Amino acid sequence: MYKKLALAGFPLVLTLSACGAEDPFQEEGGGAEGGEAIVIGSADFPESGLLAEVYGRALEAEGMEVSYQLNIGSREVYYSQIESGNLTLFPEYNGAILTYLDEEAPSGDSEETNESLVEVLPEGLEILDSSEAENKDSVTVTQEVADEYDLTTLADLAEVADGLVLGGPPEFETRQQGVVGLESVYGVEFGEFRSLEVALLTQALLDDDIQAANLFTTDPQIAEEDFVVLEDPENLFGAQNITPLVNADQVDETAREVINAVSATLTTDELTELNRRVVIDNENAADVAQEWLEERNLA
Repeated sequence: MYKKLALAGFPLVLTLSACGAEDPFQEEGGGAEGGEAIVIGSADFPESGLLAEVYGRALEAEGMEVSYQLNIGSREVYYSQIESGNLTLFPEYNGAILTYLDEEAPSGDSEETNESLVEVLPEGLEILDSSEAENKDSVTVTQEVADEYDLTTLADLAEVADGLVLGGPPEFETRQQGVVGLESVYGVEFGEFRSLEVALLTQALLDDDIQAANLFTTDPQIAEEDFVVLEDPENLFGAQNITPLVNADQVDETAREVINAVSATLTTDELTELNRRVVIDNENAADVAQEWLEERNLA
């Protein structure tokens, strides 16, 4: 059985915190300790919600009680809820959470990234097995913009970016794996950064309201619209494997085995296809997750 709580999103969470109102996470409690539900969270973009459904429904199939806190907001909002135990499980990206915890951490492959991540995680938090499935940040442009400015890599932007507008979610402007790193690693400074919801970025690119966008590499719109993902030769965006982050005391061995089995099965190509069904075909994420799990004998 499960109960789903879909939060109104980033602005609501901030407003409640700022006003000293009751914490929206309090009524759920946290984790499976004492028979309570495993509480799974997601960020405010479709893939994160889809992954929450994938892991959650696999756990439900083994008879565990699961509740969901979906569409919470950015890492800057939800991380404290994992740390406090209000969330039990969060489908994270190993490179992104490492950079969040240590802005000076060097980029590396998945194994190196996880080794560094284990060192900086606070007591009580733990990562489970990383998936082969990977979804990186990118700076993506239309084919027309790529042709006009002869763009292949992020380095190619250095001479032309001051005349272009970059669009992305608000947190991309302040992250090392974002605008900050683009300047320090590649010497790229855009003329303007425009803060947009992820769902609006594709249309903004097509309308030429922005000339570059922070899209995730598993975004099915990239292939659908023939966009160009600029190469990252300096590995600014690092390894970004799907990696469950858990509050260690609240996840027993059975739950860990289920979660790790899901991670071991999911691939980047499959994740991209699942995203396509949710984002382009407008299928329900929970139904897509359930069907995939059944096809892989995980539910």
